[in-house]
Amino acid sequence: MIALIARVGNPLEIPRRLRAVVRARESSLILLAVLVGVLGGLVVAAMGTCVDLLHEWLFRLEPGERLSARFTLDPLLAISVPVLGGLLFGVGSEILQRWRPEREIDPIEANALHGGRMSLLGSVIVAAQTIWSSGVGASVGLEAGYTQFASGIASRIGMAFRLRRGDLRILVGCGAAAGIAGAFGAPLAGAFYGFELIIGSYAPASLAPVGISALIGYLVARSVEPVDLGVVAPDKTVLVAHDLVLAAILGLLSAILGIILMRGVALCETLFVRMRLRPVLRTMAGGLMVGLMALVSPQVMSSGHGALRIIGTLDLSVRTVAIVFLLKIAASIASLGSGFRGGLFFSSLLIGALGGHLLAEAITMTWPTMDFDTNASSVIGMSALSASVIGGPLTMTFIALETTGDLWLTTAVLIAVIIAAQVTREGFGYSFATWRFHLRGETIRSAADIGWMRDLTVEKMMRQDVETTKATTPIAKFRETFPLGSTAYVVAVDDLDRYVGLVLVAEAHTAEVAPEKAVKDLLHFPDEMLLPEMAVKEAVLAFDRAEAEALVVVDSFLDRRLVGLLTEAYVLRRYAAALEGRRRDLTGE
Repeated sequence: MIALIARVGNPLEIPRRLRAVVRARESSLILLAVLVGVLGGLVVAAMGTCVDLLHEWLFRLEPGERLSARFTLDPLLAISVPVLGGLLFGVGSEILQRWRPEREIDPIEANALHGGRMSLLGSVIVAAQTIWSSGVGASVGLEAGYTQFASGIASRIGMAFRLRRGDLRILVGCGAAAGIAGAFGAPLAGAFYGFELIIGSYAPASLAPVGISALIGYLVARSVEPVDLGVVAPDKTVLVAHDLVLAAILGLLSAILGIILMRGVALCETLFVRMRLRPVLRTMAGGLMVGLMALVSPQVMSSGHGALRIIGTLDLSVRTVAIVFLLKIAASIASLGSGFRGGLFFSSLLIGALGGHLLAEAITMTWPTMDFDTNASSVIGMSALSASVIGGPLTMTFIALETTGDLWLTTAVLIAVIIAAQVTREGFGYSFATWRFHLRGETIRSAADIGWMRDLTVEKMMRQDVETTKATTPIAKFRETFPLGSTAYVVAVDDLDRYVGLVLVAEAHTAEVAPEKAVKDLLHFPDEMLLPEMAVKEAVLAFDRAEAEALVVVDSFLDRRLVGLLTEAYVLRRYAAALEGRRRDLTGE
């Protein structure tokens, strides 16, 4: 069985002639995007069906009934299913960790650092973990699993055709776009999810494949399993000045709440680590917390599709909405912080909708003459909070437009998401995904391709044919050995062949130094060195810090064994050429 799974992880073999045709034409990338869209739509339908079946079997629901739409649950099931589900999740994770210790790469990280290369087997594992987490009631969304699996398939297809780095990144964006479009029934939102969050930019070359993949993913998911986001739009929106003020306030409050959510998940993870609980006990504890909260309000369980609909369709009391709002925040933090797999996307939609509802009710009770539509405020709140957490303002704007069909309401949504995204960017600097990268020590803040900078290392740019001399060599002999014009730099080493400094040949011939003096009296940059594994950006900073035109490359700062020589002019030339290549990829030149 393990051998079979390992074979699935290997690239498919595509005939060379077919690969050449695909690589030569942009239209071929569009055809691959259509295939990815079909598979992405099927992924959404299959994963959604699996979670629904788990809910029916484990919580004894009727077919078609949503777990988070229930007002009551059997107390025994409400607690035992998440706890035992957490136990099985933890045991499975420990087994997987021994068998496959490497960390799985998500689409954002793949496009930022690895040129779009993802593991299909790893994506299957993440999708299965997400299905199980949501299926046993953990307060997580399936969207992370949708995008991981669909993008993993897209990456594997692209690697099979040996696509160029830029094309492979676009195809990974196509997979995520198809998954989001199918999940939310919003092809425009899916396309902009691909642009904003997975590719990290918008370019003419990516418009057709990403847009078509999102549309196909939406159509396939809708034909297999009709999509119903659960958003209830107001009957008719007529915006006035105070509506725009409310949207701005919601945007600001959503940014604050989004930062609290993201930091809350990190804090919860830290607390579990400090408690020194095994991972299996952490997920059990997380399941227990969610189960206890579900005794008060079952709406906190799973992603919350059913809860979002009942909040909009039923005339619930402010107290009930407030309880669900607070418990959903706590349940999401406990679920993700304890180790369950999933995302904050749909949870942030539900929490934002509840928050918008509460704010509209509070203002109306305070100033009865200002009658705000709670459904409109819910749509604005859900979009703003998700823009803060997920980091895609246009994505959330189009979700609001496509789910409500109300252009005027979308205007208010646009104001809220712009404020929420900007305040989060200024005050926090991360989305939920990039915040988790930051906690692992990564520096990426978007899917913009910076992996090429890490691939362009000093080792790939340096010269190895370097002239050397002993530091004790008399200057007179040095001048005889290296006449003017023979070379620009000579590396001085000690008796153990360790680097001690750099000699400028021109200076050695013009310096007013007695000929019997040794080369060691003319050394430059004795403590400034480069390492072979340094990336181009690190090398540029090293040259700037040393104010040098050339630096020596050594095997390590401790041993100081000479490896090569690198000049600043060459580094800047290669860096500029690489940047120009990235610019051409973006503009489609």
